[in-house]
Amino acid sequence: MATAAGSDQFVFEPIPSATVPVLGTDAVFPVRRIFCVGRNYAEHAKEMGADPQREPPFFFTKPADAVASAGSDIPYPSATSNLHHEVELVVAIAVGGDNIAPSSALDHVFGYAVGNDLTRRDLQATAKKNGRPWDTAKGFDRSAPIAAISPVDLCGHISSGKISLSVNGECRQTGDISDMIWSTGEIISTLSTLFTLQPGDLIFTGTPAGVGTLEPGDVTEACIDGLPTLTHGITTRD
Repeated sequence: MATAAGSDQFVFEPIPSATVPVLGTDAVFPVRRIFCVGRNYAEHAKEMGADPQREPPFFFTKPADAVASAGSDIPYPSATSNLHHEVELVVAIAVGGDNIAPSSALDHVFGYAVGNDLTRRDLQATAKKNGRPWDTAKGFDRSAPIAAISPVDLCGHISSGKISLSVNGECRQTGDISDMIWSTGEIISTLSTLFTLQPGDLIFTGTPAGVGTLEPGDVTEACIDGLPTLTHGITTRD
């Protein structure tokens, strides 16, 4: 039996924490929680049938172990026939806090990465219709592929630049980070009024228009100017 700090004992060996590689180093970023912002690009809000006006941002979560590394093959998930891609800028938090002012929010950022918010769109549509949570649509295994994190001292703060995703070489999504309805600083500030942010938290900041289906055999390439590209495949179900 594994032994915890002090006199406590674990009933089984704890599962190792999820991590993401850090560009330019052998170190890894330990993932604590994954927060996601919904409908943060006007054109995507429209394609999802929502009002693109600048209303307060809303959030949903994925478990930390939904992380999947760049270059990996992701099995097509169970219980869906409509798997969608959503390329996103991901913010990695290194300094925690609550009620963070927008003017100082970027001081809490460790770095940035490209992510893909994989979604069981049919389950999400059913959840929306019935007023139910999105957990099964958004938080399934390996639903958060992410490329290596670029520390701020390498890439600066990402506030503009092309964001895109292609499937099998065909461009599906394209936009600019500057098109975000809520900026990174505003997202961090608002989120910190709802949760005490901690080092290791990741924030997916929303996706531009053009989300679409993925099938077994597809290869996606997600890009944001100045950041490592995220490539992964979709395989048949395990």
